[in-house]
Amino acid sequence: MHWLIRPATTLRGALSVPGDKSISHRALIHAALADGTSRIRGCLRAGVTEAMIRCVRALDVGVEIDRDASLVVQGGDIRSPADILDCGNSGATMRMLLGALAGQVDVEATLSGSAGLRRRPMRRAIDPLRQMGAAIVEDAPPITVHGRALRGIDVALPVASAQVKAALLLAALRADGPTTIREPGPSRDHSERLLRALGVCVVSRDGAVTLDPIDGLLPPFELSVPGDLSSAAFLIAAATLTPNSEVTIQSVGVNPTRTGILDELTAMGAWIEIASGREAGYELTADLTIRSSQLRGITVEGDNVVRMIDEFPVFAVVATQAAGETIVRDARELRVKESDRIGALVSELRRLGAHIEARADGFVIAGPTRLRGAVVDSHGDHRLAMALAVAGLRAEGETIIQNVDVYRESYPDFVEVLRRLGGHIE
Repeated sequence: MHWLIRPATTLRGALSVPGDKSISHRALIHAALADGTSRIRGCLRAGVTEAMIRCVRALDVGVEIDRDASLVVQGGDIRSPADILDCGNSGATMRMLLGALAGQVDVEATLSGSAGLRRRPMRRAIDPLRQMGAAIVEDAPPITVHGRALRGIDVALPVASAQVKAALLLAALRADGPTTIREPGPSRDHSERLLRALGVCVVSRDGAVTLDPIDGLLPPFELSVPGDLSSAAFLIAAATLTPNSEVTIQSVGVNPTRTGILDELTAMGAWIEIASGREAGYELTADLTIRSSQLRGITVEGDNVVRMIDEFPVFAVVATQAAGETIVRDARELRVKESDRIGALVSELRRLGAHIEARADGFVIAGPTRLRGAVVDSHGDHRLAMALAVAGLRAEGETIIQNVDVYRESYPDFVEVLRRLGGHIE
């Protein structure tokens, strides 16, 4: 499958984006561990979350779709699956299931997934889980976990990772004492917010999170999932770069651990209005209005890298149109995402005429650059596919993006939404 994209003259409209991927994953796995029926409204229905739904169903958890499109999850009785749990291309599904299953005494499961997932680093979660006493066979998929009694630990993670933290917090619920997780920098805190809302004692202080285990199961809950800022980022970038544009995105999650992309685009000179801030469940949401803007290069480094780690593909596209140099440092984690996002970005943006140089932990972009249509490839990475689509809206002539079917992993309506705003994509 491929896309053919032509330059856009203007983008205008108001819309919403799919439910937040990170929150959807956490809602599903915590509902599976809850004692009773939970209802999740606005849960993302895409490749990565379908993998989680498929896996929890295989663990004998009921997941049904209600008349209002909510997911109704009947949790509380995890059983060993009859077959291998297929995590698809979802690293979050695999890591969180490892944590959730590690303390399920007498439950045994083997987890595997796509070729891309089998290449992604899993020992970051497996090693500390083993410190807790988890019986985990193999360091890379397929991975077998034998549920058993766990102990609380105090662990320092070498890399800030919300998925690893989420896995350890899930395991810590069943440990024999408190667990403290220390990170070298901030990572998204969706797990902590949900667990606190469910009455679990979770304390965050000085870069560490401490969880006290619970007796029994989590309580069932109802939750409305806000729009995904990572999905909104593609539309934010497109509206920023396309002349005479104004786009409003409604009810987007603006959790402070996720808004690095908004902060850095604003620092570049982007016109972004954040309005109607409010609570949705335990998360902050807002309406975002974006207008086309003139941009300048900046340096992104340190803690802000973690706060926008999923948005760097489209941020790089924006940087090609900023005056001066844009430098990204401390982003080595991009090397081990769905693709080597540094190498892939450099390769494909150069085909479009961008001046971009790779660094071991980031890249340097000189702009502004006149992008020219070319044939480019997604490298099997949903975020790279959609970022290249944004670049195609700005490039002269026709841009063809190959292997784009992967976009359905996180944003199944992307093509329809872009067309509705005025983008030329077929």
